[in-house]
Amino acid sequence: MGLVFRKALGIDLPEIVRLLADDELGMKREDGNGELSSYRSAFLDIDADPNQLLCVVESDGQVVGTLQLTFIPGLSRGGAKRGQIEAVRVARDRRNEGIGRAMFDWAIEKCHVENCSLVQLTTDKARPDAHRFYESSGFEASHVGYKLQFGERL
Repeated sequence: MGLVFRKALGIDLPEIVRLLADDELGMKREDGNGELSSYRSAFLDIDADPNQLLCVVESDGQVVGTLQLTFIPGLSRGGAKRGQIEAVRVARDRRNEGIGRAMFDWAIEKCHVENCSLVQLTTDKARPDAHRFYESSGFEASHVGYKLQFGERL
């Protein structure tokens, strides 16, 4: 498949945001064609944090995927470190080629190298195809998640 996995650079930010915005839920919450200043600020925070890894996946020099890994040290489970997979996206015209599976294999291996005891993720209830993919990758729907969004409470 010729995929290259690498840490995202600032120059990748417009393409990453376009990938995040290019799905049914992302269209409602991302601005893939607009101002990038808030994304730049977040990128700088992620880039400066040693427990964060924002990754892009290239094929023939083109960004075809992205994901973010967070390594979470914790006291529970005997001081276990967790790997959190977030913001997984594959370019629309490259879906169903095995890129997502390769991204997950890569992310899980990264978590193993970082001595994580488990790998976890959250997903929106409105993504049944993603749920099937995660389950086929060995993940179990073992918990219920809750969110408190400040913008909606004010």
